[in-house]
Amino acid sequence: MDILQALVKMCCMPKYYAVLLLQVMFLLPSVNAQDFRWQQRAEYKLDVRLDVKTHRLVGNQKLTYFNNSKDTLNKVYYHLYFNAFQPGSMMDVRSRNIVDPDSRVGDRISKLKDDEIGYQHILSLKQDGKDVGHKVEGTILEVTLSTPILPNTNTIFDMNFEAQVPLQIRRSGRDNKEGIAYTMTQWYPKIAEYDFQGWHADQYVAREFHGVWADFVVNITIDPTFIIGATGTLQNADKIGYGYEDSGTKVKRAEGELTWKFVAKNVIDFAWAADPEYVHEKAQVPGGPELHFFYQNGDRTTANWKKMQGYAVKHFEFMSKTFGKYPYKHYAIIQGGDGGMEYPMCTMLTGERSFGSLVGVMAHEASHSWYQAVLASNESLYPWMDEGFTDFASQESLALLLNTPLAECHQGSYASYFRLIQRGWQEPISQHADFYTTNAAYSTAAYAMGTIFLQQLKYIIGNNFFYKGMLQYYNTWKFKHPEPIDFIRVMGKVSGMQLKWYLDYWVNTTKKIDYGIKNVIDSQGSTYVTLERIGDFPMPVDLVITYRNGSKALFYVPTDLTLGNKTVEDLNIPRNDVETWPWVYPTYTLKVATPASEIVSIEIDPSQRLADVDRKNNYVVLADAMKAFEKTTR
Repeated sequence: MDILQALVKMCCMPKYYAVLLLQVMFLLPSVNAQDFRWQQRAEYKLDVRLDVKTHRLVGNQKLTYFNNSKDTLNKVYYHLYFNAFQPGSMMDVRSRNIVDPDSRVGDRISKLKDDEIGYQHILSLKQDGKDVGHKVEGTILEVTLSTPILPNTNTIFDMNFEAQVPLQIRRSGRDNKEGIAYTMTQWYPKIAEYDFQGWHADQYVAREFHGVWADFVVNITIDPTFIIGATGTLQNADKIGYGYEDSGTKVKRAEGELTWKFVAKNVIDFAWAADPEYVHEKAQVPGGPELHFFYQNGDRTTANWKKMQGYAVKHFEFMSKTFGKYPYKHYAIIQGGDGGMEYPMCTMLTGERSFGSLVGVMAHEASHSWYQAVLASNESLYPWMDEGFTDFASQESLALLLNTPLAECHQGSYASYFRLIQRGWQEPISQHADFYTTNAAYSTAAYAMGTIFLQQLKYIIGNNFFYKGMLQYYNTWKFKHPEPIDFIRVMGKVSGMQLKWYLDYWVNTTKKIDYGIKNVIDSQGSTYVTLERIGDFPMPVDLVITYRNGSKALFYVPTDLTLGNKTVEDLNIPRNDVETWPWVYPTYTLKVATPASEIVSIEIDPSQRLADVDRKNNYVVLADAMKAFEKTTR
């Protein structure tokens, strides 16, 4: 008896109902098997008070945590980032032992006094009203639950905590080098992310972050002379003091402590800064967010910060048009921190800079709002998807803002990559951000190689498909923590080309791109050009021939790996699509139906988008090439 007959007999149902039941039965396992991209969610309610005399913060955190996974959770983890700023911490030891320490950190943590260190102490912790066991290991709080969190349920954690704001060393802290009183980043006990890979409970050793999508309601009580800039939207501006909402007007001081009330929806973090000397100004992006600026009024800041505001507006316009619409109503650019650092709806940056530097760091940090704050890939695992994509976007925006050639805007990234190779320090960019041997290898991988990854992808698929793909990637994966494969699949679908090979080579290996012109032969009115793949990294080849009459022709040599050709990019140069170069073949010979006497030069990749480690053999002048060939054949 078959399964269908058995069901009919057992259930005494009409046969067509049994057919429907079978379809549902067979469908459900396949749906469950593919349902691995669920996302956890959190709702924070934080009430905190900062004592500006002792630099200590006390607070209550009520966290509603939604377990949207298929797993039963017996533990949860929190990040306690301030604990890194203590002598003997992992960040301290790491900084004092790495070959090329960050000069902002060095051995400074080891020299902190008791009233200068950072800490976060958990005074009490309850789950649904009941005490739960917990222990602290460095910057991680491990919580053993008395009641497991079942799939598709939620629980409420109620925590009382105390913290001391450390002397500013890296990102967070008080009294930075420009005199900003408080840069409050990584300042609260933050629930760790849990996804299809498990818990991401990484110790903080100074690098990257990952976060759960959450809604925040944050009430900050502080001395009334202080002005706050933060993630989110201020709810009680009318009670803070006259002038806060009036751009450029000094805030009138209130009596007694003030409580600032902020709300932020669907963000991965919450950051704020406070200083009694902040000037608050605003600018509106047409069709976009309201920008808020917080900086200290002074000879080294005021003129540049006022001038920078117009550039910030244009930058947000460019980013929204080119890479996707910014989804929040506000963004704050705040003087603080130790350089430039991104957070949802705000950035902290040092402000006593030249105008060009100020615009550059503003553009970079604001661009993170697309890749760190909205797409929010796990930047601990894939820093190149955040820093690299951000660098790429901001460099293209700056080319527009500062009226510099777009073709040259990524040259610095290529130069960084080539320098790292020359030093022999390159490492695969597939590894966790914390595990790089040197800071140089990490920063080059995250920033430069991430940028080059996109610029070379533009070379592979063509300009039109590239920018269309970047928009589709953003619109498809915003608020979803995309993985590398998600990005490359979007670009493959848009271009109609196979691209996973490129991701595998660039991310999972340290193979190098190196092409050269091996020889040129003039025979019977035609020119035969032999190209050589010297490196282990195959790519398609753009070969441009310049003729003696001044005209040019592009010979596009596709690789078999893409199973397709890119679109025409330059309508001013005729393109000839020639036979595919199979990636296992070390050489490729191209026949040009023109005698060598009519050719001036031949060049591989004149756009210089290939990260070719030896460009010296990419270009030949025909007269010189023919003389060299004649010598080798005598």
